[in-house]
Amino acid sequence: MIISESANLHRLVIHKTGNKGKEEGIKFSKSPVQLNETIRDLLIRYFLSPFKQQEYFNFYHDADLSLNEVFHFSAAIFDDPGSFYLNSVNLANHLYECSSHPKVKPGELYISYFQNLELDGQALDAIGIFKSESKETFLKVYPDGDNFTIEHEDGININKLDKGCLIFNSERENGFVVASVDNLSKGSDALYWMDDFLKVRQRNDQFFQTSQTLTLCRNFVTEKLPETFEIDRPGQAELLNKSMKFFRENDNFVMEEFVSEVFEQPEVINTFNEYRRDFEAERDMKINDDFDISGQAVRKQAKVYKSVIKLDKNFHIYIHGNRNNIEKGYDEERGMDYYRLYFKEES
Repeated sequence: MIISESANLHRLVIHKTGNKGKEEGIKFSKSPVQLNETIRDLLIRYFLSPFKQQEYFNFYHDADLSLNEVFHFSAAIFDDPGSFYLNSVNLANHLYECSSHPKVKPGELYISYFQNLELDGQALDAIGIFKSESKETFLKVYPDGDNFTIEHEDGININKLDKGCLIFNSERENGFVVASVDNLSKGSDALYWMDDFLKVRQRNDQFFQTSQTLTLCRNFVTEKLPETFEIDRPGQAELLNKSMKFFRENDNFVMEEFVSEVFEQPEVINTFNEYRRDFEAERDMKINDDFDISGQAVRKQAKVYKSVIKLDKNFHIYIHGNRNNIEKGYDEERGMDYYRLYFKEES
């Protein structure tokens, strides 16, 4: 968890980067910004308040971590804070080189240096990289004698950070601890921030382990299981519900306990273990046999972990409980499948 109450915004420089594909260029500041206390407090709120997720990343590079540009420039700043301005220019140039997608918008780039920014109980130095791409219109109302005058001005909404990352001076050997947000880009244009500019992958922590294990279970139940065993959609829904129930009711995950409680049958467990090995190999990662469960990761996965049966375009059946209260059949007269539901109360 990131706590910003004691954080100090020690340095800040602002550049402006455009879209390289449109040859919009870069505009560099000559020196860091001098801030008064009021503006400093507003910027700390603007920069740090969006970082609520407990999902963290590490810089990486396929050949050598030191070849990751943002990792390299960040390490140089941590090693020599006097190089802050020079490396802010390097970061701006690197972002511009990554900004060729036609949907990438120009905007102000803020490079900042924080002191005493708390991560999981540890006060650390951190580098912040933020970009504002959207402008909003604000009204200004002034008293004018017995009346009021209204003017408008385009500016940045400090409650809506477009893009940002925090790079903590921790776990350098693994590519630092990185937090990132992108509240503006969607689809392919979002890749330029995370994949091209930052080049990060998920940190192997309890959030990662919880998310990956839930993804493994969902994919196994919805894709692999129907190929190998006779199981209908209500049966799949029951297994998804049992999986999510296990994660919600336990603080610690133990693989052996999980598969015994959810899948029960030895032949299903064996198939799951084989599928797990393929899953890990395809993603070049390892799911641990036990780990602490991340409640935030469970809540995030629950949004896509829905046990829903979609019937043509007419009905959706949400299955939350007893599998025995739903039966599937076939009506020969109509030539259609049907579900029969049993319940005690209607609300």
